[in-house]
Amino acid sequence: MPPMCLVPPPPDGYGTPVPWPESKLKILHKNVAHPKLDAYIKTQSWLMESGEYIVFPHNHSDVVDDVAHLLESIEEMVPDIEWGKNVRVVLDIGVSDSSFVASLFDKDVLTLALGLKNDLVDLAQVALERGFPAIVSPFATKRLPFPSGVFDAIHCSGCNIRWHSGSKLLEVNRILRPGGYFILSAKPNSIEAEEAMTSLTASICWNVLADKTDEVTEVGVKIYQKPESNTIYELRRKKNPPLCGENENPDAAWYIPIRHCLHPVPTAIEQHGTERPAEWPERLESYPDWLSDKEKVRADTEHWKAIVEKSYLTGIGIDWTNIRNVMDMKAIYGGFAAALAQQKVWVMNVIPVHAPNTLPYIYERGLIGVYHDWCESFGTYPRSYDLLHADHLFSRLKNRCNQPVAIVIEMDRILRPGGWVIVRDKLVILEPLEGIFRSLNWDIRMTFAQDKEGILVAQK
Repeated sequence: MPPMCLVPPPPDGYGTPVPWPESKLKILHKNVAHPKLDAYIKTQSWLMESGEYIVFPHNHSDVVDDVAHLLESIEEMVPDIEWGKNVRVVLDIGVSDSSFVASLFDKDVLTLALGLKNDLVDLAQVALERGFPAIVSPFATKRLPFPSGVFDAIHCSGCNIRWHSGSKLLEVNRILRPGGYFILSAKPNSIEAEEAMTSLTASICWNVLADKTDEVTEVGVKIYQKPESNTIYELRRKKNPPLCGENENPDAAWYIPIRHCLHPVPTAIEQHGTERPAEWPERLESYPDWLSDKEKVRADTEHWKAIVEKSYLTGIGIDWTNIRNVMDMKAIYGGFAAALAQQKVWVMNVIPVHAPNTLPYIYERGLIGVYHDWCESFGTYPRSYDLLHADHLFSRLKNRCNQPVAIVIEMDRILRPGGWVIVRDKLVILEPLEGIFRSLNWDIRMTFAQDKEGILVAQK
């Protein structure tokens, strides 16, 4: 269960966040302040204090001085990496800084920053305050909360992970799509670590597409590619790691240990990952052959388009210029997020762990999301989101989580002061929920009911 208590504001209070896109370049220091971050800032050049703000010099990184040049050189080394077309959905592991994420946003690449639980500086919180997608997760013995074969590319920049130890690289292999890219940008390791990494990547049949070191910065960029077929696995002399058994579900990720095996590349027409997604933005409304209920998905897309355009954007009192970080707490096909694609927001699509597994299709559309159990705390910091959307979430969870008040308290934790909640559900669910929101001193901005169904809009 999430904690049954309210998280207080920071010691110096929480100021109104800097709006997007200004937040790319500066954020209020007091909104993320703590001693370890303050000490860290003094040792870095990619962020610095300026009065009441933390500022981020444009295009400057912890590892390289010119991130745009790094992205261009990656594209030159591997022309198939067309940022914003072939490569749309990227995972940035470690969040050594958020400059890589920021520069990719300028290229229409949706990059999810993965903050690690052992990061005591909390750089993922800085990324969220800047208006970039981020989650926090342990990355040790259990799988990450993603489906298999969904990321177009995965990046790690000086993230201090011992990749050559094996298990973490196998997990990266699981969530990387067939033909996807793993990009390492860092200063050289020891010779022993380099040799171990070479041996391991060869054992899982990754192809080294580029290996280049900048003579001035001494930063090396190595780009690997995951196989697109199973033929190369069968040609290995040593079958270590072995292929996973047919009964091993590659998408099972919630509290599942990392397996020491390779999942075969999907080949059956009903499996996701058998074909490369369409280019962005066409993939947002693509319906691949492996999708069994295409008409249902089309109807869902049109349903949310109509609701967003005719109601959410104009009819419920929300000023969308103040909305950047959005979460759909029960996303299904990602129709709500797709309807917001032209707005200056990003949406974290959450698939509850006991719901049908539709998250692979959300990634197929060029969107992002995670698996989660709402009877537990979500992997983020207090005051991370501007808007939470819950479509029939509470009615689905009423027999699982002990009390709806626990979920509301978690919503209060992750929502910024002044943030919004839109809840659609049955009236028998909404009526007691309204009382819970009022008990937290939230403002009920709108309620509407029709045929035993309703909508509740509240502001923290």
